[in-house]
Amino acid sequence: MRPARLTVLAGPTAVGKGVVSTDVRDRYPVWLSVSATTRPPRPGEVEGVHYLFVGPQRFDQMVDDDELLEWAVVHGQHRYGTPRAPVEAHLRAGVPVLLEIDLAGARQVRARVPQARFVFLAPPSWDELVRRLVGRGTEDAAERQRRLATARVELAAEPEFDHVVINDDVHRAADELAALIGALV
Repeated sequence: MRPARLTVLAGPTAVGKGVVSTDVRDRYPVWLSVSATTRPPRPGEVEGVHYLFVGPQRFDQMVDDDELLEWAVVHGQHRYGTPRAPVEAHLRAGVPVLLEIDLAGARQVRARVPQARFVFLAPPSWDELVRRLVGRGTEDAAERQRRLATARVELAAEPEFDHVVINDDVHRAADELAALIGALV
């Protein structure tokens, strides 16, 4: 059995990383890593499905024990990280693994796993990105401004990635990502 390859999906806030990666997971033989986070759950999020919700002390322990493949403080507030053990287990079992993470996390993974495939999910336009962020209604005005400032920095990092997928249509973008992962059957 040939070992599977790790694929990292990153892009600016509100570009649709979660929607596209979930669509890939639901339609293709890919394991979507579940990140740990210190932020509280949003309405409808399920522990162990969307995130592993942990307290700050547990997150510190995970960092200290090198249990995370990558981690970062996102938008200056909450920490997110990718538990290493399940990623490595799925890859050893020959299952393609998809990480949906932020730019800082992608940079950490590149340093640790340079043979991974790095895919940047881009919006069709800046105006569409703003519309999506405002439309989801999960952040107040100050948080939206903070996220849009971060998005400008994240968009400038596009050249660091191996591939760019434009999220102009969720299913089309997911199909393109699945082809890059090698998950098309």
